Amino acid sequence: MTQKDIILREMQDVSDNFTGDVLNYIRFLKFQHFQEKLEITSLSESALKKDWLLPEEEIAWQNL
Repeated sequence: MTQKDIILREMQDVSDNFTGDVLNYIRFLKFQHFQEKLEITSLSESALKKDWLLPEEEIAWQNL
């Protein structure tokens, strides 16, 4: 049984009073994951930008 299956099974026993909290938490986790991916992309870009701006790189790519 996968973790997703276990979560879905557990949700069967959750009171309707708590389903909103569970949904909010799932959305929070998804948003947090998205933010982390965005941050990694941004950090990668700034690290690579140092090489992109070198004159040697410009020369290497000018004929493409």
